[in-house]
Amino acid sequence: MFSLGLGLRKTDFVRVLKFPVAFGAGLINQVLLLPLVALALAHAFGLSPEFAVGLMILALCPGGVTSNVLTKLAGGNPPLSISLTATTSLLSTLTVPFLVAFSVVHFMGDSGPRVDTTKLGVTMFLITAVPVAIGMALTAKSPALVQRIAPGISRVAIALFAIIILAALAKNWEVFSSNLGTLGPVAILLNVLMLCAGITTAKMIGLDRRDATTISIESGVQNGTLAIAVGSIIAGVEGQTLPPETVPAAVYSITMYIVCVPFVLWRRKRSPKFESRQNSVS
Repeated sequence: MFSLGLGLRKTDFVRVLKFPVAFGAGLINQVLLLPLVALALAHAFGLSPEFAVGLMILALCPGGVTSNVLTKLAGGNPPLSISLTATTSLLSTLTVPFLVAFSVVHFMGDSGPRVDTTKLGVTMFLITAVPVAIGMALTAKSPALVQRIAPGISRVAIALFAIIILAALAKNWEVFSSNLGTLGPVAILLNVLMLCAGITTAKMIGLDRRDATTISIESGVQNGTLAIAVGSIIAGVEGQTLPPETVPAAVYSITMYIVCVPFVLWRRKRSPKFESRQNSVS
């Protein structure tokens, strides 16, 4: 989240006015459509209450830095991607606590853990909004310094994301592998459906290819590490094991790349910049 803040300025939140239709479509897809699709899949696949709650937590979390990197690699619209990620990250401090509490009651009833929405909201604020704000403040105060260090910090952030996921899987391999057959298809289908929904939405409202790619990735890529953190908070487990509420996010963090890497390569090949380079080589 700090590395995301380093790439943000106040103008990024105003910049959405330059592409309000694309921004609105991306926001609706992620904040409304994605949780509804996750809810439908949880019921359709008959997931256990804990796994269903975990899938909802994943769907309610924002995209994170990964979606920005993938958008850039796919030849999308990075400013639109950053604006969407920043907005949904800040919105998540308000929406996630209440929607997670609803999900726990909906799937687990009285047997589910009590969700302290105030505590979860404060925690979400501390692990999302605060580091983003610190990154933005540093960018505003020392832009030259940030320009030098931002690429390195971004690479470190991606490496840390991978380390967190791999460490969690190594410590809990049995939990992960024993549930891969159940959750793998759900995670892959959620990813594919939202990527397709992004492309379809963009075509319906007449957006260009770069914006369509961006909306698709922002709709289909979630912050797995944040979802694991939220799931651990809900379950009241810290550090030792992956509680059931975090397993869908752990599975998704692996399957996401199986789905998204081919998608990024496909969109990159179809991007205007790639096509122009191919033509110049020819």
